[in-house]
Amino acid sequence: MKMTLPDSVNIVEVGARDGLQNEPRVSLETKVALIDSLSQSGLRYIETGAFVSPKRVPQMADSDRVFQNIQRKPGITYSASLPMFGV
Repeated sequence: MKMTLPDSVNIVEVGARDGLQNEPRVSLETKVALIDSLSQSGLRYIETGAFVSPKRVPQMADSDRVFQNIQRKPGITYSASLPMFGV
């Protein structure tokens, strides 16, 4: 059986969301600095935050402010996780 490889792959960086939601406290400034640094690395898709209940994931309570403060670069998609509980 011959394996067919795709012409390209998409790398999705989730550290700014998945990694930081596991840390007890990370300042807004640190989150913004991390995402701005990731934007300089050549990545094209950065999961920037999550819109979830602050009671469930308090580390993501400032995701709206993160999006407002990052320096967006053309050609990069900045996304957020939006879990659908109970669906």
